[in-house]
Amino acid sequence: MPTASLPRTAQPVQRRRTPRFARRATLRRSLRLLTSFRFEQSDPARFYGGIATDSAEMIADFYSDITERDLTDTVVLDVGGGPGYFADEFAVAGARYVSVEPDPSEMHAAGLRVAGSVRGSGMALPFRDNAFDVCFSSNVAEHVPQPWVMAEEMVRVTKPGGLIVFSYTVWHGPFGGHETGLWHYLGGEYAARRYRRKHGREPKNRFGRSLFAVTAAEGLRWAATTSADVRTVFPRYHPRWAWWLVRVPMLRELLVSNLVVVATKE
Repeated sequence: MPTASLPRTAQPVQRRRTPRFARRATLRRSLRLLTSFRFEQSDPARFYGGIATDSAEMIADFYSDITERDLTDTVVLDVGGGPGYFADEFAVAGARYVSVEPDPSEMHAAGLRVAGSVRGSGMALPFRDNAFDVCFSSNVAEHVPQPWVMAEEMVRVTKPGGLIVFSYTVWHGPFGGHETGLWHYLGGEYAARRYRRKHGREPKNRFGRSLFAVTAAEGLRWAATTSADVRTVFPRYHPRWAWWLVRVPMLRELLVSNLVVVATKE
């Protein structure tokens, strides 16, 4: 297990091989992803297109770690898939892509047609047990009121031996408030009201309705208690040499802008 991994007791145990994905986790990649955030509202296709490419590469690496196979002919569920920016990337990888999204306006926001798109809640996934080879969620947990219910639903619908990748924005990190940051450090409600006063409209990500405070510590507690086999926990947008940040309690809340939990279904 790599040094950034946290097992059920949050203490180091048997060491596993360093993830393949670690070789991609360079400073150049980090800078590319972090600078793309300024386009989230103004040019979402540019922002989410880059995130989609990175997600497909990350998931392919971790799937290869556990199966020694690529994503060809796998069935991948994207929980909170939105308008479908990720579909093409997984199609290129040879996977069958299925997304679930509760908001119909979000599903059609980009004018994309995704054949495997299903309307439903991540907290009650409309799929049978053990249905998918891979189940992942990218930047969605902070938008649902019960993210760990969603995480357990993801485990439920994943096949034994399959891969679960749960990635979310940490509230006290610089991107926690989304378009209302960095005012969210003074409180989510205050940040939302200030945004409304300044722009004359509510933020897309409204605190208490479609944006919630999810901490790194909560993710680590889930990793320590889930029935899934947690392989590694790391900060998504950091280079490999900074993955140790997840091991430092206060520091991880401020500097781990996005936490990733990688697990397999036992």
